[in-house]
Amino acid sequence: MRSGVRTNPMTVVVVVAMAAVGLILGYLNKARCAVAPFDESGRSTVFDAIKDSSVCYSDIQFLWLGRDIDNHIFPYIHGAINSDGILTGGTVEYPVLSGLLMWLGAIPAHTDAQFLLTSALILAPFGLLTAWMLGRMAGWSALLWSIGPPLVMYAFHNWELPVVAAAVGAIFVMTLPMSLRRRAILASVLLAIGFCLKLYPGAFVLPLIAYVVTGGVDGRESADTVRGRWDIRGGLMVAGAAIGTVVAVNLPFAVLGYEGWRASFTFQSLRQADLTTNSIWYWGLRHFYISDQMTPDAYAEAEASFQNVVDVASPLLVFAAFALALWLGWRRAKLVGTYPWVAVSGSMLCGFMLLHKVHSPQYTLWLLPFLVLLRVPWGLVAAYLLVDLSMGIGVFKYFAALASGADANDEEFFVLVGVWGRALLLVVLFVLFIRTGLRVPSIGETDHRSVTSRRPTATSLTTSSGQ
Repeated sequence: MRSGVRTNPMTVVVVVAMAAVGLILGYLNKARCAVAPFDESGRSTVFDAIKDSSVCYSDIQFLWLGRDIDNHIFPYIHGAINSDGILTGGTVEYPVLSGLLMWLGAIPAHTDAQFLLTSALILAPFGLLTAWMLGRMAGWSALLWSIGPPLVMYAFHNWELPVVAAAVGAIFVMTLPMSLRRRAILASVLLAIGFCLKLYPGAFVLPLIAYVVTGGVDGRESADTVRGRWDIRGGLMVAGAAIGTVVAVNLPFAVLGYEGWRASFTFQSLRQADLTTNSIWYWGLRHFYISDQMTPDAYAEAEASFQNVVDVASPLLVFAAFALALWLGWRRAKLVGTYPWVAVSGSMLCGFMLLHKVHSPQYTLWLLPFLVLLRVPWGLVAAYLLVDLSMGIGVFKYFAALASGADANDEEFFVLVGVWGRALLLVVLFVLFIRTGLRVPSIGETDHRSVTSRRPTATSLTTSSGQ
């Protein structure tokens, strides 16, 4: 809210304290895979034996080996990607700020257990900061972040907590008591930092620009110097701040080690929609290309065709989903008077999670803040958490069953519930986010109910009856 967030301080204390409990439980869960004895490379000898069956796998522990993290090589500068698609010389498959966090976590570590611990100590403050911001903005609803199963399951699965904090920080900044342009520029810088961590927050700059161009709440927050209906200059300033931040963060790596810097993007572009991606592409479209009766040559040809289609269709559909969300936001703005930038950002995220060729379990952490801030029925939230549990536990049990040669039909059922349950709910949320508004309208989007009570026009009456 523009005048500052006013939530009962005790509520915020409880939200943050419960997040601390969730983070501790999350670490203890992953640490079950990181115990002595260790081999000569510093790998816990039980990791490969129990990581799937005990559901304690984490990318943090896994990537101790294979990316020169254990050799404490500064990322990207001396890196590359070889003809087999393997990263070398310190390059990791994430944007540069995540690579820096990985390197920092490895500095004092000599085993994967130590790397998991130091990484958790680096990441945990971001989880607490997110809890504090959500508690300030949404009150008790923020407990969904703090005590929900996803924080325990995924807090230390990968390096997600900093990027979530950056995205939530951008929304929080928009509640501060300062001019629209200044708030939006600060928010765009945070979103750009998020882009340099895990890419997805960069997409939220587009609805933020639309919010500024249309004048903020009810179109009345534009600077006094704006002449006319649209604040084009303000929008350009927001875009410039985001682009400038991304360039400033990435340019040193691109100049000092271009091949290693580019290799991280090349790696992601080469990744295939396989069993590990948990996507609708693998579990849906692939069945139209592959059959059990195929010869090895025919199978290889069909697999290549499938991957080629996904490589084209997935990004095109993601961008189409972004465009649709932005357009729906524009239509919504005509009804309620304010461009719903937070809701549109949430819808864009749903489109990405649904249509991208990779849907890792920990992406649920990206979605949780929008479930906290937006007016989503709690029954729908519970349904998403249930199907997420089905995936988050089922997929590792499925991998364990396949590795052991046991019958995996039951485990596959839970994976399918997770894949298609999430897909269905993401479609619902894509539409619902834009139509419902915020739990705390003063974050920077006027709830249609407050609009209708303040301006009982024919348009507002139509809007009210349409909900």
